[in-house]
Amino acid sequence: MAKKPANHGKSWTPAQEKQLKQLAKENTPTPVIGLKLGRTEHAIRGKAVNLSVSLKPTNQSPYNRRKSK
Repeated sequence: MAKKPANHGKSWTPAQEKQLKQLAKENTPTPVIGLKLGRTEHAIRGKAVNLSVSLKPTNQSPYNRRKSK
């Protein structure tokens, strides 16, 4: 059985919500945000929806296309 995160079942604090928004803005991957906040990836995604925070990475070209030199 998997080990539960440190904050499993606990309410979100305003500081954690602020940190979630900041990490999402910095394009931090969802699993990494979960580790930093002591929450599951599912909890991170759910809270992001409640806060209207996008977890989609920005500044990436679609389909791994890169401009050739």
